[in-house]
Amino acid sequence: MYKRTLLVFSLLSALACKAQEVTSTQGDSYSNTSGKIDFTIGEVITNTGTDGINDLTQGFHQTNWNFVSIEDHVPSYEAIIFPNPTSEILTIKTNTFENVNYSLYDAQGKCVIQDKLSSAQTPIQVSHLAPGAYTLTLNNDTLNLKTFQLIKQQ
Repeated sequence: MYKRTLLVFSLLSALACKAQEVTSTQGDSYSNTSGKIDFTIGEVITNTGTDGINDLTQGFHQTNWNFVSIEDHVPSYEAIIFPNPTSEILTIKTNTFENVNYSLYDAQGKCVIQDKLSSAQTPIQVSHLAPGAYTLTLNNDTLNLKTFQLIKQQ
């Protein structure tokens, strides 16, 4: 029994060093000298374990979710989009537009607009799209260059 307790404690101590941290609007965090636990309401359950007395349910946190953001896949590639939020025309501005494609995806991941950048300032007509969150990706033939999260207004 002592070996089993020591093994479990060692494993939990090692895992506590590499545990994720959560910032959430619903949930809480608890910690003491032997460990730390974070939980969020609505978290997806991935595993449940029990020793007959205690239950432990594991899930995952979406720690990198951003509603309006930029992902720099290639930091040396410079591009901006404006206005964000937008209602009629979205403009992509970049000095390097040759062989660069753009794709606009809705919240379900469906590609709604796709084309090539045509100049240093490429306007995109978005007035026909439904209001909501969209993702704009810029890429060339081999690389994702940038990913923007944007909001389409009424």
